[in-house]
Amino acid sequence: MGEKSGEKKKILIVDDDEELVRILSVNLAMEGFEVCAAFDGMSAVMRAHKEQPDLIILDIKMPAGSGLSVVEKLRASTKTFAIPIMFLSALPSEEVKEKAAQAGVIHYCTKPFDLESLLQYIKGILGIRQESPVLKVLGA
Repeated sequence: MGEKSGEKKKILIVDDDEELVRILSVNLAMEGFEVCAAFDGMSAVMRAHKEQPDLIILDIKMPAGSGLSVVEKLRASTKTFAIPIMFLSALPSEEVKEKAAQAGVIHYCTKPFDLESLLQYIKGILGIRQESPVLKVLGA
């Protein structure tokens, strides 16, 4: 039932590109995240309610409900309105920024993306401290 404090952060990936979802899922799982996926807007909203993820990575252009309509539905529900949402989209970045701002989404990333940068960004959103690779010299 209730896990100890080292509970895994859960990420819901929503994209109709199954290959992309698979690649992201594998990489996020390797980083220690619990991952669930949905491939269209309708199931995205249902999964978000059921899974209560810590972050939703959402494509803007999808069948059965665009990312924007998914955001509206999630924000309208008390169960999901506080979940951080990140847009991942192939739209030009200016267009993504505009659509994200309209939907009240502050995080976005354009496709194609650099996986390493995306993982760092996700950790930043979730407030996960990096094990710093830089050694601090004590007493210097």
